[in-house]
Amino acid sequence: MRYEWKRGMRRALCLTACLLMSLLPALGAAEGGSWDQINQSVKKGEGWQRIVTDPSAFQLGEAHPLEGQPEISVVDWGSYPSLDGSTVCVPLAMELARQWLDLSEEDLNGFVNFSTTPYAYDRLFHGKGNPGVTLVSRMAMMDEEHPIDLVLGTGPNADERAAAEEAGVKLKMVPVCFDAFVFLVNGENPVDSLTADQIRGIYTGTTRFWSEVGGPEDRPIIAYQRPHGSGSQTAMEELVMNGFQLAAAEENYISEGMSDLIAQIGNYDNSADAIGYSYLYYVNSLYRSGSVKVLSVDGAAPTPENLRSGAYPFTVYYYAVYAEGNENAERFARWLTSEEGQRCVAQAGYVTLTETEE
Repeated sequence: MRYEWKRGMRRALCLTACLLMSLLPALGAAEGGSWDQINQSVKKGEGWQRIVTDPSAFQLGEAHPLEGQPEISVVDWGSYPSLDGSTVCVPLAMELARQWLDLSEEDLNGFVNFSTTPYAYDRLFHGKGNPGVTLVSRMAMMDEEHPIDLVLGTGPNADERAAAEEAGVKLKMVPVCFDAFVFLVNGENPVDSLTADQIRGIYTGTTRFWSEVGGPEDRPIIAYQRPHGSGSQTAMEELVMNGFQLAAAEENYISEGMSDLIAQIGNYDNSADAIGYSYLYYVNSLYRSGSVKVLSVDGAAPTPENLRSGAYPFTVYYYAVYAEGNENAERFARWLTSEEGQRCVAQAGYVTLTETEE
């Protein structure tokens, strides 16, 4: 009984905190996780359309009073999958909840509670729930005992794939959209394009000055990185370096969050000398700071056409990742690749697998 009381109080405090945070602007209010990495509005845009025609397939379950706190409800996940994932997929998760659950913008801010890539995969591999998911207007929280069903985001890195195997989890990865892994410089930098080999030269430490790649004389290259295990660092290690060894970055040049990296390139005192990397959707839609320029690579800009054709060399997928045997997650992932699902993906601003009709 004492344990149940403590757990009930913890849930009540969590919901109270989320309720207070929901009063802040819907740019992301929860401390920690993905919301700390977003400074742009993720509300639905003008011209938003209802695309899902039959919402009965994926719905939340029943609500019941929280033990010891009858004014607060706990909602079962029902047939709607419990999601976690990468920061860059927060708007996608919000659009899916708008479509299927008809949630208000007020509720979406607490319902989409992404912990960022490495933590999301840890929850998926070890059957952990997503705590702190709330429905503010209903004074309710989602069942935190329900394990994560599906991760939306970048694919797992080698360490995470090994962790899944060790946990006895066979992963299923379904591509749902394209994005570009992009390299960023300050707007004052005259360099507009690099080759893949030049980028690898910079990040192996063999290319140290901007003059070696068409930039100004006597300006050292300050190359920022992300921590190992982050989604963007995985792309850097496995997609870009392609067997080449990344030079160890100085501690001051490792950005804990994607927002930190963009801020450092856009506003840092030596920002004209800096280079870093992120995802195009994140740079364009989720976080803006100072003057940041996206580079072309091998002469190709990261346009939707170049992503679909493969002309841009660092094209990536965002995936729906789930454990084999989770039939509900499999149904949801399959729907995401359907014509209807892809129209929802497009409405959230992502580059769909194929061109979709308006």
